[in-house]
Amino acid sequence: MTSDARRIPLYLGVLFGLAGMGSSSASIVLRDLAADLGVGVGVAAWTISLYVLMLAVTTAVYGRVADLVGIRLPLVVGLTLMATGSLVSALAPTFAVEVVARMAQGAGAAAVPTLGVAVLNGRYQGAIRGVALGRLAATATVIVCAGPLVGGLVDQWLGWRAVMALPILGLAVLPAIWPALTREGTGDRLDVLGAGLVAATAGGLVLLVQSPTTGLTIAVAGGLLLLLGVPAVLAWVRRRPDGFLPASVIRNPTVVRGALAAAAVPAAWFGQLIAVPVVLLREGWASWEIGLLLVPSILVAPLIPRLTGTLLERLGAPRTLAGAGLLASLSLGLAAAGTALVNVPLVVAGLLAVAVAFGIGQPTLSAAVSDAVHHDVRGVALGVATLLFLVGGSVGSAGVAGLGDLVGVPASLAVLALLPLLGLAALAPELRRAGPEPATEPV
Repeated sequence: MTSDARRIPLYLGVLFGLAGMGSSSASIVLRDLAADLGVGVGVAAWTISLYVLMLAVTTAVYGRVADLVGIRLPLVVGLTLMATGSLVSALAPTFAVEVVARMAQGAGAAAVPTLGVAVLNGRYQGAIRGVALGRLAATATVIVCAGPLVGGLVDQWLGWRAVMALPILGLAVLPAIWPALTREGTGDRLDVLGAGLVAATAGGLVLLVQSPTTGLTIAVAGGLLLLLGVPAVLAWVRRRPDGFLPASVIRNPTVVRGALAAAAVPAAWFGQLIAVPVVLLREGWASWEIGLLLVPSILVAPLIPRLTGTLLERLGAPRTLAGAGLLASLSLGLAAAGTALVNVPLVVAGLLAVAVAFGIGQPTLSAAVSDAVHHDVRGVALGVATLLFLVGGSVGSAGVAGLGDLVGVPASLAVLALLPLLGLAALAPELRRAGPEPATEPV
């Protein structure tokens, strides 16, 4: 592998990790944020759920814009918005301002997942691309896993507001990757209405899941957005088959089934990000001590790319995704038992399992989707897949925050453990015809 193929994925992984740190480090200071801004911890969890939601719904926008104008401009805009949102979040005088700032931060951070993967898919081919994607995922996983520890230490020294400012560091990485950012696109226009319909529908799902913490009004709003949004999106795709959601992408079974199956992995990760600090802070743990529980995950993360490459070569993408989903389900079971018994080894095992599942699932999904679509819509296809992937994360955090108040945190984790089984059902047709041979790119 050339030095370029080592360096670029590393820097992109740092950016990806800093975007993820916007939630992993923030989760550790929810109690301090809630106390300072005068809300409950369950309500404060909206700063995580809405961050991840904006990360999800605007990811596909960046992917589509990159198809139209190239990668450089949307990535610069995204990183600038992420840094600005982080700064406002750190200075927010009220919870309302904090929520808006976190949404802006998430909308900016959304540029990183899809565009980072698009850079690697456009720059490398074959085995080198697989290793590059794995290196990106491993680097990102290390930084995201380190988020609670870093956030806990920064909180201990400087307070929760400094923790919210950490993603600003992403601007420092931009010069290192600048030469790898393309400016070529198709020059077409962005389907703004299609993007809005998708965002509203995904938002309705998250509002509905987390509504137990905020009451009937939010539940009704979320239900209406979901009920009206799904048929509206489908109708718009029929009318504009080459619009924001190209019909060739959303009718591609590999893209849709793979993303639905993979969505259980971030649901497990973000669910535990909320659950573990909530339980252990009640037990008197310091925030930095909770961060130490992720040290085993940090140590294992660099080994994941080789594991992912081996699994893809021997099993193929569908079976590898299925394995990641089952591992995510196991992690939630361990976390449910660990938080119920306040058993540290079980909690650590759950966090370790979900870190491995995430490190396998994300690059596997990216590789499968990239090979399944034409290069002209690769950006939006990755965006759609990442949208569904990260909506799973938003549902995971919202589920723990919402159901935790009703049935308890351990039971909410046990409910989330059922999601991978639904993912396997969606993936079943792909599994039946799957083989270890990699897919070829359509023409």
